[in-house]
Amino acid sequence: MKTFPQVGKRAPNFVTVGVFKKRLGRIRLSDYRGKKYVMLLFYPANFTPVSPTELIALSDHISEFRKLSTQILAISIDSPFSHLQSLLLSRKEGGLAHLNYPLISDLSQTITKDYKLLTEEGLALPGVFIIDKEGIIQYYTVNNLLCSRSINELIRILESIQYVKKNPGQACPVNWQSSSFKNFQPHEQILYSHPLKSKLYFRDLYSSKKN
Repeated sequence: MKTFPQVGKRAPNFVTVGVFKKRLGRIRLSDYRGKKYVMLLFYPANFTPVSPTELIALSDHISEFRKLSTQILAISIDSPFSHLQSLLLSRKEGGLAHLNYPLISDLSQTITKDYKLLTEEGLALPGVFIIDKEGIIQYYTVNNLLCSRSINELIRILESIQYVKKNPGQACPVNWQSSSFKNFQPHEQILYSHPLKSKLYFRDLYSSKKN
């Protein structure tokens, strides 16, 4: 029976080769434990149509992830040399020049298999795992190979995870946003995670609305 990664469980550790700033080096997931959140982003392969759009957008938002003490690690089944080639190419050539986080090589497909994202064709499904400082998976999602991910949504999810950790007993209602978002609308009511206390939220929210 296959064991799939689960929210609330420890993320499968790995040690492999990564490329950052045109240099190859060893990257171990557990090295971030106790130091940073990790956003583990799997993508099918270098030079595929959708992947560069996501990887570049993530890089352009790196300051927002750094404010949230989050390390981005992007993983594909490509070799370190394929990663290096993509980093040497300009963006107008479909490359990833000036990327602000490491590209991880999973040439053996071991990591992709551990996270249950390997397709029958040998590519990695576009999966995202948010791992907290204790090494615990707090969120994951998997996309269709041709459907991109929203960077703003990833930031929103990350902020909501950190919010409930900093505010025990509270929860984030639908479309919750932090004050860092454009057109932020402050929440007048607090949603509590306790079933009885949560009734206060619904009472205040819907008291002036038709039920």
